[in-house]
Amino acid sequence: MFSTELIIAFFTLTLLEIVLGIDNIIFIAILAGKLPKDKQNFARQLGISLAVVSRIGLLFSLSWVLKLKEPLFTILETSISGKDLVLITGGLFLIGKATYEIHHKVTVVHEAHKDGKAPASLFWMLAQVIAIDVVFSLDSVITAVGITENIPVIVAAVIVSVIVMLIFSGAIVRFVDDHPAIKLLALSFLLLIGVLLVGEGFHHKIPKGYVYFAMAFSLGIELLQMWQESNVRKAQHTTKPSSEATTSGH
Repeated sequence: MFSTELIIAFFTLTLLEIVLGIDNIIFIAILAGKLPKDKQNFARQLGISLAVVSRIGLLFSLSWVLKLKEPLFTILETSISGKDLVLITGGLFLIGKATYEIHHKVTVVHEAHKDGKAPASLFWMLAQVIAIDVVFSLDSVITAVGITENIPVIVAAVIVSVIVMLIFSGAIVRFVDDHPAIKLLALSFLLLIGVLLVGEGFHHKIPKGYVYFAMAFSLGIELLQMWQESNVRKAQHTTKPSSEATTSGH
């Protein structure tokens, strides 16, 4: 029988896994957007497929993942394990990549310079996707083990999050691509996740619930802002024809 504790663990874990999965999809979408148009869809699908495979693969390697907790060396009286090393490296990579992308978004670049810039290569993009897929997948499995050691619950939560990733990946990618403000917000989320991973690697636990709540709150405010702008545009569109009709009547 399922206890209340296991049911709560399952829903908590599923929610966290879905959030990590969405972060993963956003990162893939941003990287794929740098490729030529004819390769972007293929790169997104391949990147998301690799994310799914790496998550499921790590599920079957739980014993190996748990062994990564054994200390390898010490930095400033902090013992660093294989898991910590992966999280620190992945976190620094996310911080660097997100910072670069934010700088690129907010810096004014003339169209002439844009046209002359060569698109990123598919190989380099996939190399980055594979690296970050492993980091996100490892973090998701480690998060799962931290919440509950019940293997069936972990497997069920990860499988549900993978299904959600596959079903909604296209919609998430289109939404992020169509709204530059959301893309910038998503990059700031990735920067935050990077800081979270580095802190976790150095054993400074930051409650993920607080971070995800802050992210959800920021997203909610941005969606309200978009809704307001949409209503203003609709109002302007409806009043314009009537004002034109009044002018022509005179």
